[in-house]
Parts: sequence; C-alpha cells; structure tokens
Amino acid sequence: MKCSIVRELDNLEALSRTGGNLNCTVLQGLDLRETKLDWENLECDGAIFLGCHFPNGRSICDLQEKGALVFPEFKGLPYHSYRPELYTREELMEGWTEEEDLSLDKRIYDHFVKYGKKNPDIVEALAERLHDHAIDDALTDLLEGRVEKDGQKKVVAVMGGHGTRRDDESYRQVTHLTRRLTAEGYFVASGGGPGTMEAANLGAYLADLTTAQVDEVLDALAKAPHYTSSGYIEAAQKVIDQYPTGHTSLAIPTWFYGHEPTNMFSAHVAKYFSNSIREDGLLTIATHGIVFAPGSAGTTQEIFQDAAQNHYATSGEISPMVFLGTKRYCEETQLWPCIQQLAEGRDYAKYLCLSDEVEEVIAFIKEHPPMKSSG
Repeated sequence: MKCSIVRELDNLEALSRTGGNLNCTVLQGLDLRETKLDWENLECDGAIFLGCHFPNGRSICDLQEKGALVFPEFKGLPYHSYRPELYTREELMEGWTEEEDLSLDKRIYDHFVKYGKKNPDIVEALAERLHDHAIDDALTDLLEGRVEKDGQKKVVAVMGGHGTRRDDESYRQVTHLTRRLTAEGYFVASGGGPGTMEAANLGAYLADLTTAQVDEVLDALAKAPHYTSSGYIEAAQKVIDQYPTGHTSLAIPTWFYGHEPTNMFSAHVAKYFSNSIREDGLLTIATHGIVFAPGSAGTTQEIFQDAAQNHYATSGEISPMVFLGTKRYCEETQLWPCIQQLAEGRDYAKYLCLSDEVEEVIAFIKEHPPMKSSG
C-alpha cells in the first residue's frame, strides 16, 4: 500500500482505540510487549514502527511482510532516539547532587563528546539525527497546542549572552520583559542556557507575580550570580520551591557548546545534538518576534540569521526584530545601523525596533504581528 501517514501514536491509550488497524500509522517509542494486539491479524500496511519494543517471539520480519517499516531501537545509548516528547528539567537533572553532577544531561553530554561530536561512526550519527528529528516532532506538537491543549502558541524568542550574570541590569530587564510578555499571552522561548536565556525563562515562569515580588526573587538569585558560582542550582531550586506553579516556557539548548547547568525555569526543553538545526529552528518558530538583548558572537550570528530569514521571507512571514540596548547596538557595536541599512526598501524595515524600555518593546511586538511577505 502506498499511502500518506494518517496518524501518529506515541501512547498506549491512543493505540487501544485503533481497533487493530495500524495501516499508514506511525508508532513512536512504544512498549508493545504487554499490549493485547491481535498480532496474527494485525493490519499494518504502510505502518512505521520507530524504536518500539515487541513481544517475545514476535518477528519483525512478519511485520515487514505485512507492509510495515521497522526502525529498531539503538542499544547502549544514554539517550532515546525515538523519544515521543520533549525533555523536562526534572528528567535532565535526574542524578544531580550538590556533591557531583551525575545528571542525565551530563551523561548524554559526556557520551556525545566521546562518541558523537567529532567524526561519529555511522550508527552514532544516525542515532543522533533520529533523536533530533524526534525533538522536532515533539516541538511541533507543543507549538501547535497538542501538549498543553491551548491552541497555536504565539512565540517570542529572547537571545543574549550566556555569561550574563544574575546581578546584571540586563538580566533583570529581560526577566521583567518576559514576565510581561507571558502575561500578554505570548509564549517565551530561549536558547536554553544560563545568563540572558535563564532570565527569559525565569520571567515567563513568574508571570503571575508583581514587580516587587520578581525583584525579591532577582535579589535572592544574585547571591549566586554566575553559572559557575557555588549554590547556583540551589538558588534556582529555592525559587521553584517558593513558587511551584509557574507559567510554562520553552528552552532550546544544545550539547554542542559544552555542558552548562540545566535551565531550571523552562517547563519544556527541546535539546539538540545539532546546533545548526537547533539555532535555525529557534529563529524560525519565533513568529511573533525576537528580542536581542546584549550578547557576544553567538547573539551577533543570530541577528544576521534572523535578518536573512526576514530579508528573504523564508517562512513566508516577517516578524519583529527588537534590539534591547541602545548602548550595545549603537555605541559598542554598529549592528543596529547595519541591519537598518540591510533592510532599507524591504518589508521588514518597519519591523525593526531599538529600545531600552520594556513597555516600548511590548507595545512594538503587539503592534507588529507576523506579516505575510509581499515577495
């Protein structure tokens, strides 16, 4: 049978409602050993099994003869190549203690450095690519509203330096900005690291708090100002313990740049092996704008990548580019006039904003929803 995929199944409850007809169905990462499927009469022409576990004695050849395509599980890896959902901070932090970092995050990173970062063999490279594909798929589920059942998300991303300290004024400003953006109904995404990225997810998490309450949190976090500071993770955990029901946001980090503490304030973590896929994807999903706080080479690269997306309207839409910091983008660098000059005569010239004020940034984003390109 030649058919288009009609459904994707990533949980056993959904599988139980199929009535034994899996034609043109993708089954992702399911343990099928205890299911009551009628394997002898199972219809699975055009089905795709991704990393599923089958009952003892069930031959993959039988499924293939019925028209299924079976991608077997990879053995001996610290990560699951066919995971059906994004990571959570709790999952990545599992195994971490104050005395030693034995977290899942660190174990995957150590494996990546040893086997996957430079010249991986063909099996490791394939496992990593399939993992990142699964993250892509899970991210789409989140952004289209199937995870939190809240409809299409209005994503605003925040870029900035990973070395920005918690006691830096920029960190405080970004926290208040994303608190307000979340309260206005936007969904905040960050690059998933420390510094400005942590501030972005922190502000989203604390969206229900007052300005004074957020300032108290920031003062407490500033006692462990840098991600290398003693008590850095513990300070974040105290905030979560004090406010355990914060708003959700998204972090999109990578293992490529090294091991940094897991971002504690993001509910959803789309972590990738491939930095190029991760970076382009983060810019692409931010359909309601990107805020560029002060940063270094990485932020500069992201500015020009985003400008290229808007310049050529590669996604069919143009989104706001907000430069948060006149001093950084006009005095310390010439990035603002450079992008202005690049955009001259283009639709996205009207979608550029330079500001030092939170309220001005919010107003600009609200007044400039995604715009279809005129070509």
